[in-house]
Amino acid sequence: MTTDDNPSPTVGAVDPVVSAGLQIAAMWGSALGGADTLDIALKALEPQLRREHKERMVRLEMQRAEAERASAERGEQRAHQRHIAGLAVGAVIAVAMLGAGVYVAPDAWWLATLLCGPSLLALAKVFVLRRSDAGDMNAVTRGARTSTDAAAQSPGSPPAP
Repeated sequence: MTTDDNPSPTVGAVDPVVSAGLQIAAMWGSALGGADTLDIALKALEPQLRREHKERMVRLEMQRAEAERASAERGEQRAHQRHIAGLAVGAVIAVAMLGAGVYVAPDAWWLATLLCGPSLLALAKVFVLRRSDAGDMNAVTRGARTSTDAAAQSPGSPPAP
């Protein structure tokens, strides 16, 4: 078997730290002049490589912790932006429903009670607080039923206060 059949890996394909260690060991070996001295040099180099490895591992752990912290911070910012958008949408819907209720009040008082009653509160609760309870929907249903029943009984005149 010749050396051409089994090519050895090149130094560039190895980890840079190992490559640097091998270069240092080669310099020690050539300076001291022999296999015994090279063995001594490698044994002397091992603690340094361990320290460098430990330092690299600590640095990687710190980078990972920083990346996790940054990711959590970005998530908190997105959640805050969603909450602020919900507040804005809730405010716009509430103002629009109140405005529509005031606008239609002279012609359709029953529709104004639907727009300014429990449905307004339920929609604002959904957008602002991001929750909806069964009681909210029951109140909206009762309010709608009461308004439509009252409108059916007296279609032309609003109820006396």
